[in-house]
Amino acid sequence: MSIAQSLYEGVDLGSQGSVGLITYMRTDSVRVSNDAQVEAIEFVRQQYGDAYLPAKPPVYKTKGSAQDAHEAIRPTSVFRTPDSVAQFMKPEELKLYKLIWMRFVASQMSHAIFDVTTAEILANEYLFRATGSVLKFPGFTAVYMEGKDTDDKDEEERDPLPQLKKGQVVDLIELLSKQHFTEPPPRFSEATLVKTLEEKGIGRPSTFASIISTIVDREYVILEEKRFRPTELGFTVNDLLVKHFPDILDIGFTAGMEVKLDEVGEGTYDKLTLLTEFYGPFDKSIAAAHENMERVKPEQVETAHLCPNCGKPFMLRQSKRGPFLGCSGYPKCKTIMNIDEEGNPVALPEKPQPVFSDQMCPKCGKPLIEREGRLGKFLGCSGYPKCKTIVNIPGQEGEKPAAAASVDTGIKCPKDGGQIMAKKTRFGAIYLCSNEPTCDFKSWGKPLERPCPTCTWPLAEVSFRGRVTGAIKCTNPDCDYAEKASARNSEMAGVS
Repeated sequence: MSIAQSLYEGVDLGSQGSVGLITYMRTDSVRVSNDAQVEAIEFVRQQYGDAYLPAKPPVYKTKGSAQDAHEAIRPTSVFRTPDSVAQFMKPEELKLYKLIWMRFVASQMSHAIFDVTTAEILANEYLFRATGSVLKFPGFTAVYMEGKDTDDKDEEERDPLPQLKKGQVVDLIELLSKQHFTEPPPRFSEATLVKTLEEKGIGRPSTFASIISTIVDREYVILEEKRFRPTELGFTVNDLLVKHFPDILDIGFTAGMEVKLDEVGEGTYDKLTLLTEFYGPFDKSIAAAHENMERVKPEQVETAHLCPNCGKPFMLRQSKRGPFLGCSGYPKCKTIMNIDEEGNPVALPEKPQPVFSDQMCPKCGKPLIEREGRLGKFLGCSGYPKCKTIVNIPGQEGEKPAAAASVDTGIKCPKDGGQIMAKKTRFGAIYLCSNEPTCDFKSWGKPLERPCPTCTWPLAEVSFRGRVTGAIKCTNPDCDYAEKASARNSEMAGVS
């Protein structure tokens, strides 16, 4: 998604300047604009000829659960071929752009045609069957053939059969006898997992990457030979969650929640009703789990490595930060060591000596110590944990972050005539008056340069969880005016 973001925001194409190469990528719609189809038809006609164009432009049906505020991911101009822009792009950008470009062009071309032949050979009472195919017309395959994660071949992918005639006697060169057993389905790869999530209606294109990174980072699975293998931790967590939260872990519940959240965003379902339906049973399940869920400790494995302090064997233990070696003489001996990729002990880095400040704690009078947290450096009391006083370091990273920079939208505030400013938050953009906090104007939708026909306040494109919904609503909380967004407004809101 980060690579796609760079293609969407713009790539420097030399004399052409910075050009956005793809349309908005956080969408699972398959709808394509008329302008894009007309351009694709012209490109295919020039490059391949009329035979490669279908009788009429194809229309693909978007799934009911898809976000359709934006059209399908496609190149902004099909005439910007991957070869023509390759010199301006990073290797990973070129790979993704080439994939998007090829799939889009192929989706607008005619079908491929194969001659599929099946031969049945009778040998006494035994019947043998062979299938082969010959490509008669390449169609879209002249541009793109989809990759596969397995070696299984469809009928049209099988090698052609030799010339055969009805009643012909064939020679048996070799007879191979193989025994086949029923095998479990292959483990998920990244691609097949995403495909399954799409089919089940779980998640969105913008969340698939985070779902995969979460199960890998938490070591619920390990990626081996491009396939996910569940770990013992993954099996344990899954079993406990399914046992104590059967409704939440149900695929139907998750997919249904996605649909209801979309309906809330569209204004067709009440958000308080949704929260009430969910939170009541969920709160009871949490309370029951706190009371009844088993506390499972990872199994400790004795290793051949000996503790350097007491000579007893090290045990391989697990923590939330990963595996480590701990002395089997614990709690008398508390020696621990990290392990490298081969499982050999690695000494822990020495703890840095505390740096005492010349300032004293304003609460208990003990010296303050320089420490570092996720927001930077700060001063903490040396009497911790009894005294938890912290003091920011003026002019350094430890200070609270400054407010996010605001961007002028160019639209006047309807309350006091100030400028409406866009400010980023972790929930998306919020639009405030430049005279805040004196003026309390606020909008979560992007204000448009159109006044409300009812009250003259600016209209705004409604967004939900960072995604535009295709609806326009008045920014005046006391005005009920609303309308469906035009295609142009939806596109502008997405680009912003």
